[in-house]
Amino acid sequence: MSQSLLRSSAIPVSDPEAGLRLTEIFYSLQGEALSSGLPTIFVRLTGCPLRCVYCDTKYAFSGGERHALETIITRIKSYPCKRICLTGGEPLAQPNAIELMRRLLADDYEISLETAGALTVKNVPPAVSKVMDLKTPSSGEVDKNLWSNLRYLTQHDQIKFVIMNREDYDWAKIKLVEHQLDKVVGTVWFSPMFNVEKNDTSPDVPVLARELAEWILADALPVRFQLQLHKIIWADAKGK
Repeated sequence: MSQSLLRSSAIPVSDPEAGLRLTEIFYSLQGEALSSGLPTIFVRLTGCPLRCVYCDTKYAFSGGERHALETIITRIKSYPCKRICLTGGEPLAQPNAIELMRRLLADDYEISLETAGALTVKNVPPAVSKVMDLKTPSSGEVDKNLWSNLRYLTQHDQIKFVIMNREDYDWAKIKLVEHQLDKVVGTVWFSPMFNVEKNDTSPDVPVLARELAEWILADALPVRFQLQLHKIIWADAKGK
């Protein structure tokens, strides 16, 4: 895939008083969740109320440029794809994200929303697939989980735990059972923090990833294991 396809060109500001603050739009392969591996348009909004220790998009905490919704939609339509991932930062930190989703659904786009789970998902259109984090203790933001969000999730949605160590795994396992999360949503993901430390006998596999896989198997958990495909292909490159 060419660099020109993977990264968007600058979007001119058309109305600084309306719309959304945007960090970037780019076209790439989805790296995680149910649409992993599929070509996807990523719309990364600016700003997030959380500061997770493992965050890999700190550049989206601030800055960005404000654009009218129609400007953003016009840019989205320039890509040969009808699949969108709205991400951040935290998309729901900007109220107009809801209106953007409504307009894109009206144009027959398939949308997934990546949200940290600290802000209400009540007003997210039902047709949008919510991929909602539940923050583990090692994230540094476990107290920000908004548990009332569970009542607004359906089998169309997904929950993700990022696991950094055994403490996180045990905590996530308890919450999985306590809230019967595998019955609340269609898929529960256990994802290892992307770790540069390698296993001596398999140098391409992070140590924690192998450990997490073995823990899940030992406990026969009703979850799905995932690695971040984009990290494997492009490492930490922005816009991919």
